Amino acid sequence: MSVLDGPRLEKRLIKLQDTVVWATALNSDTLQLEDGTEIQTEEVVHLAPCQPTKIICPHLTYQSRGIESRNKPQPTLEPTYFMKPITALNHHKGEIFKPEDCRYLNYEGEFATIVGKEARDITPEEAWDHIAGFAPALDMGIHDFRDTDSGSMLRVKGSDGMCPIGPGIVSGVDPREQTLRTYRNGKLVQEASIGEELIWGPDYMIADLARHITLMPGDIVLTGTPCHSRSLDVGDTIEVEVTGMGKLCCTVANRPGPRARVGHQPTNSDEVRRVALGNDERVPEHFKDNYRDASRSLQEKQQ
Repeated sequence: MSVLDGPRLEKRLIKLQDTVVWATALNSDTLQLEDGTEIQTEEVVHLAPCQPTKIICPHLTYQSRGIESRNKPQPTLEPTYFMKPITALNHHKGEIFKPEDCRYLNYEGEFATIVGKEARDITPEEAWDHIAGFAPALDMGIHDFRDTDSGSMLRVKGSDGMCPIGPGIVSGVDPREQTLRTYRNGKLVQEASIGEELIWGPDYMIADLARHITLMPGDIVLTGTPCHSRSLDVGDTIEVEVTGMGKLCCTVANRPGPRARVGHQPTNSDEVRRVALGNDERVPEHFKDNYRDASRSLQEKQQ
């Protein structure tokens, strides 16, 4: 049975008091436990809806992102990838920490593909049968570290908590028919029709990766972000909504800088600013206006 076959089903991994259980989402407010008991979502702590052995992320996969970054709707011939450690995993209503010594904590609204059964040497057509479901996700990044790690982005994208995912895992929904939206403090800052903009679908990327890397149940393959990734401030609320999948919500909190003064320190180079600040000449005006409005609303709230 393909992950695309309906009806829609959303499963959430939650902590209820001291017990971790799976629940079915009846709607955005109500969950049903396996024994039929119904509970409200505000009564529980959400956990990431999977237990991956690895988190794999592509670079540029949306046309608008390619235009903003390199002025090309398809900037690379084939997708390229990087990885996040599993300690980057975060969850719905979780906190994303911005270190005090860093300037640029950027959001990237995405949807995640979660592997359901072992995938090795499969075709894109077969990939749908190896997917358990999809979920809204954030590919967060601390761009102050772009000048180190030989371009691997280990610390840019791999720091603790830089991969929020949830609130649940959804099957019976075709991601190619959905719309992705990201909100900063309630203001729309990213939007894309996935089927129109996404260059390589999750089926292609999973088959591509599985040629030489075995994907295991629970593994996460992110799918990229559209244009207008920008930096967040402590106190911001960041939300990713994917129609048919739900809405992921996190807040940005402060974290003191590390005690050890060793290794590469955060930088504010031309390359760091190029990526963290983006290219405002190549993004829609309303995203820029909303981003500025979101900054003002945060400042007013903090006064």
